[in-house]
Amino acid sequence: MGVIIFSGSLPATRVAVEGLPPVFLTSARAVIAALLGTVLLLALRQKPPPRSDLRPLAVVALGVVVGFPLLTALALRHVSAAHSVVFVGLLPLATAVFAVLRGGERPRPAFWIFSVVGGLSVAGFAASRGGAGSLTGDLLMVAAIVACGLGYAEGAVLSRRLGGWQVICWALVLALPVMALVALATLPASWRGVGTPAWLGLAYVSVFSMLVGFVFWYRGLALGGIAQVGQLQLLQPFFGLALAGLLLHEPIAPAMIGVTAVIVLCVAGARRFA
Repeated sequence: MGVIIFSGSLPATRVAVEGLPPVFLTSARAVIAALLGTVLLLALRQKPPPRSDLRPLAVVALGVVVGFPLLTALALRHVSAAHSVVFVGLLPLATAVFAVLRGGERPRPAFWIFSVVGGLSVAGFAASRGGAGSLTGDLLMVAAIVACGLGYAEGAVLSRRLGGWQVICWALVLALPVMALVALATLPASWRGVGTPAWLGLAYVSVFSMLVGFVFWYRGLALGGIAQVGQLQLLQPFFGLALAGLLLHEPIAPAMIGVTAVIVLCVAGARRFA
């Protein structure tokens, strides 16, 4: 469920940045999600996290509340949604690396083989698609993947103690003061150029990408292991490409079915040896 929800993030962001500045989009989505998260925390009477968890929560906020949304929004000014979506295939590798560094996990060597093959398959599929790419956009997407992998791994470790949805809610609350100030400072001079698709894109990334998706995702990572469950992200580019085709009317290559089969095998192998 988390992977399917996250698959719509980049297409929705691509639509949103057509009418909204990237920095405002990043801060506004964080503010909206933080307000919803605050309501959840208060309604369900959650106790504040201990001070020892504030630093890891700040890492989560920097990775998934600020880093990934901002870097992808900037990247989508230079590359198409389909081009950027395929970079998400590298996210399982980033998550697995940080699972080792931050989560203390030790996957077996075969896990890394399947992970690398899966990542290379996604990269090869991206190359076969071609599309509008740029060095700036590609570098921004790589940086976004690194930031997101760190946020995923750190949040999964915390979710074992705090709970999955609580982690993202507290991270949003922690980032709220700064994000609110940034949103006010970057308000567009005029709203006339902002169309309905941009508002719908903002609504999606605020409610689903920034909050609802993490409820499922962090819970899944905590239950099944960061490195193991993280490999399901290899399927995310293909869900995202399908949504890009439906929402943005971008053509989908026929090779998608064959590469998807390879990715599924890699996911199964990685899960087996995680």
